[in-house]
Amino acid sequence: MESYLVPYKPPPENPKQLNVRNRWKRSVIELNGRVGPKYRHDLSYLLMESYCEIGKFPHMYHFNGQQCRTFLLNFSSSCIQGSSIRTPVFSRVSDVLQMSNVGVRNGAAVYFHGLPRKQGISALDFDTKGVYLASVTRSGCLTVHDYEALYCLTNDTLPCLRDDENKHLLHISLHQQLDAVRWNLANQDEVACASTKSNEVRIFHIGYITSEPIEVLRTRRDVSVIGSYFQKGVSDIAFTATDESRLIASDTHGVLNIWDRRMSDLPCLELTTNSRSTLNSIQLHADNQTVFAAGKHGSIYMWDLRGGKASSAFQNHNEVGCPPLTQLVLASMLKKIGSLKAQSNIVPQEIHSIDFDPSCPYQLAFHLEDGWSGVLDIYNFQVTHVHCPPPAWLDEFNSSPDVLQSRKPSWLPTNSIYVVGSSSDHGIHLLDFYPDSSSPCHVDYIEDTKSLSERNKHKKQNRFIPLSEGVTACVAHPLNGTIVAGTKVSSLLMVSQQQNCESHSETEQ
Repeated sequence: MESYLVPYKPPPENPKQLNVRNRWKRSVIELNGRVGPKYRHDLSYLLMESYCEIGKFPHMYHFNGQQCRTFLLNFSSSCIQGSSIRTPVFSRVSDVLQMSNVGVRNGAAVYFHGLPRKQGISALDFDTKGVYLASVTRSGCLTVHDYEALYCLTNDTLPCLRDDENKHLLHISLHQQLDAVRWNLANQDEVACASTKSNEVRIFHIGYITSEPIEVLRTRRDVSVIGSYFQKGVSDIAFTATDESRLIASDTHGVLNIWDRRMSDLPCLELTTNSRSTLNSIQLHADNQTVFAAGKHGSIYMWDLRGGKASSAFQNHNEVGCPPLTQLVLASMLKKIGSLKAQSNIVPQEIHSIDFDPSCPYQLAFHLEDGWSGVLDIYNFQVTHVHCPPPAWLDEFNSSPDVLQSRKPSWLPTNSIYVVGSSSDHGIHLLDFYPDSSSPCHVDYIEDTKSLSERNKHKKQNRFIPLSEGVTACVAHPLNGTIVAGTKVSSLLMVSQQQNCESHSETEQ
């Protein structure tokens, strides 16, 4: 038997090491049919590099046979700034003065007193399936678009239909500033909008051909020190995914209002804070029981509807004054980051927006007035990610306080990428907020020199995408990740993948 055996030859003393893990990494994924989060994060740079502006849709709509208020205000603003835009056709000069508060002096449009200086799109929202896109403007227009119809119009082979009224399913001019819009998670035919200048939440049904809301909810009147009543404006809205009749809204006096639409048009519960300032943004956790709100003075509040007095939220319909479960001062949390504190003077800043990461439910993103963005880990109440772009005042045009507007970023549905409109330039930032120290925005991030080797040529980093207009609000399609950005002149910019994107942009220049 020994004659049939192959003699054993020992390997050399220093054999060449083969990196089997990196060599077979892709093959294992193909065999298992599973893409791990680490591998997806390694390839996230490809997703960031693929985005570019593929479509632009100005707000050129009519209401009751005339150009809507949003278009008139944007036109007047463009005249003052000297930009070129197609001149609208007005039936009477009095219509212009009545609808837009704009006059003509020496052949140019001028502002009258009372004209809102902050214009543009204030909020955007997709339904859960990404079929419809809702937007509201500070000039008072609510518009609902069919996403596929918009996307098809980005094809250069199609004729230009920018002035076609068929682009939208619903267009309502409410003649009032609008600041928030949300789809009802439990009833996708309903969309709600609200204004900081009004105590009403108006709910519309997209299946009805009418400009009247199907329901109007109101906040309770408050009493001032001198005994007079005043109304509280509504700044943001949130629906629960379990019950279409329950709605939550923050107001301009530090109160979270909760309605049971089956009982009354007044709140059945008011969750209070220790401040009378505006709660700019609210978010409902995936459990539909924990509510987070961001305040104007830089604090984040949390309420748990299952504990304390709030446990009877929908049982006692006259309860008022439930305090928050906890309050977090964001500036104090940022000061705990030693490297950030050594380089920056951290002061309390207004929080414009908060939003939960759809691919990592314990990551609560925040965006501040000075353009900073970051992530709060709600499990340990620590700031884990921070992005600090150059301040807006470096740009001379944006240094005026009149043009500073609140911004509403959004998460991509996967890869923990946060989309933020730039505060100092025309474009958006794609921020890598992956929940690990390998993220370039992580507070414990240490650059790995191995990532610059031939094995991994692309370094993990954020990306800035230049756009044609300044961005005030962003929203991402819940399925394919297409970004829709609302601008300061009420246009919709579509940002997505396009073949030969670089050559396309060069030909346009």
